[in-house]
Amino acid sequence: MILIPAIDILGGKCVRLFRGDYDQATEYSHNPAVVAEAWRDGGAKRIHLVDLDGARTGRAVNEEIILSIGERINTPIEVGGGIRDLDQIDHYLSSPNIDRVILGTAALKDPTLLADATSDYPGHIWVGIDGRGGRVAVEGWTEDSATDVYDLAAICEDVGVSGIIFTDISRDGTLVGPNLSSLRRMAERVSIPVIASGGVSSLDDLRALRGLGLERIEGVIVGKALYTGAFTVEEGIEVVGG
Repeated sequence: MILIPAIDILGGKCVRLFRGDYDQATEYSHNPAVVAEAWRDGGAKRIHLVDLDGARTGRAVNEEIILSIGERINTPIEVGGGIRDLDQIDHYLSSPNIDRVILGTAALKDPTLLADATSDYPGHIWVGIDGRGGRVAVEGWTEDSATDVYDLAAICEDVGVSGIIFTDISRDGTLVGPNLSSLRRMAERVSIPVIASGGVSSLDDLRALRGLGLERIEGVIVGKALYTGAFTVEEGIEVVGG
């Protein structure tokens, strides 16, 4: 399992939302690139970037910042938020150090794009499944769908996506701990890698994730706990093993 620091970009700044609420955004840095460099220097093997403006508007808003981060750090980067067409996918994957594109809303609302993307870019397309009450939330978490999170995961696997990033919105940005039962169910539902996201508050939470003993959980995304100093990247890596 690897530790993946998160950088969520809103208005060009590095922020964290509370349970996906754009009205409850806490700013941690006005320079996301500097934050990315700090995570890299701490030993992170991968960095998770999200264009929050893009997720809400359906178009890449903070693309310039994201591309500049890719040029500055020699660390694999996964990018999500506002990616709705093959041209945007190609643009990101053609850029330095960006090796994964995360589809969210498009994975649910545009199955043709999902199928085309997995066919055209095998090994590089992941799907972010953001759940609220067991249902998939879309459009930057501003809308709830009627689709069950586990059903969407099965569809994504059938189409050929490389992995699932599973976020429990009710836990995200709250520091109350991850939803271990939901993560277990997701990891048991699919045979592709799963990355856990949402709620990690302490090293004990990381130990609990490892304690699930599920090899399919490839990594864990951590945001607020790093920004608040609950633990460092180095300490988190030592616990999870990568």
